[in-house]
Amino acid sequence: MSKFMRFFLVLAISTMFLAGCGRDNKQNNTAANKNFVIVTSFYPMYISTINITRDVPGVEVINMTKPQTGCLHDYQLVPDDVQKLEKASAFVVNGAGMEAFLDKAVKQQPKLKIVDASKGIVLLKDENGEENPHVWVSVSNAIIQVKNIAEQLAALDPANAEKYKSNANVYTKKLESLREDMHSNLDNVKTKNIITFHEAFPYFAKEFNLNIIDVIEREPGTEPSPKELEETIDKVKQLKVKALFAEPQYPAKAAEVIAKETGAKVFTLNPAVTGESKPNAYDDYIIIMKKNLDVLKEALQ
Repeated sequence: MSKFMRFFLVLAISTMFLAGCGRDNKQNNTAANKNFVIVTSFYPMYISTINITRDVPGVEVINMTKPQTGCLHDYQLVPDDVQKLEKASAFVVNGAGMEAFLDKAVKQQPKLKIVDASKGIVLLKDENGEENPHVWVSVSNAIIQVKNIAEQLAALDPANAEKYKSNANVYTKKLESLREDMHSNLDNVKTKNIITFHEAFPYFAKEFNLNIIDVIEREPGTEPSPKELEETIDKVKQLKVKALFAEPQYPAKAAEVIAKETGAKVFTLNPAVTGESKPNAYDDYIIIMKKNLDVLKEALQ
């Protein structure tokens, strides 16, 4: 074989080898660049999820609901929500009955992968036996939710499993520090009896040993009847309750009436249920809880 022919033979083999490598690289790059789209049901789930997926390439987190949606007890899916869920690789939900629309969504999209943040959390029940879904308002439960989300995302996206778990560990340490700070400030407060605006705070109250003696609006947006208002006023007077806690997303009219009749003061506690789904909202839950701590220190002194 002449040198000329050998040269072309080597060149042809090299070209085939490089083409093969190029084809493999293209496949790998496609896999690496393919977005793993995570949709979250509402604000608290969004905050936890962006912490878990922080700096993970190829992962996109979209919050489904608008900033001021609040709790999802009676929420109905709109076309824009359905479009987001159609693109979702995973749908992170609070669970525990919060997302009333969930069964319908799964029925419409049977391949939708659900990440249940409240898995394994023991739910509190009201006097009618109804389970309370506001588990994230307890810092300890928020920590469990972060671990749940990370574990389930790792199973759905094994390529990024270690990063999810590592990020979750970093965030849970921040939450543990927050919890320790809150306990050190609230465990020995003089006043334990409080009245809250709606059923968002039982888990929080249990964690910090506070006693919710009444709830102004069992269902947000449904004002108490005159009889219910009178009964609450009597309780406040009898038990010498000093603090009534409204929430920033609801009018405080009923709380103000009670305060006027009893001399109690109205404060605002934020259940971390509404907010802007910003890409850098990593510490929003912690910031909200620290503000709640400041309010409680003033109200319960």
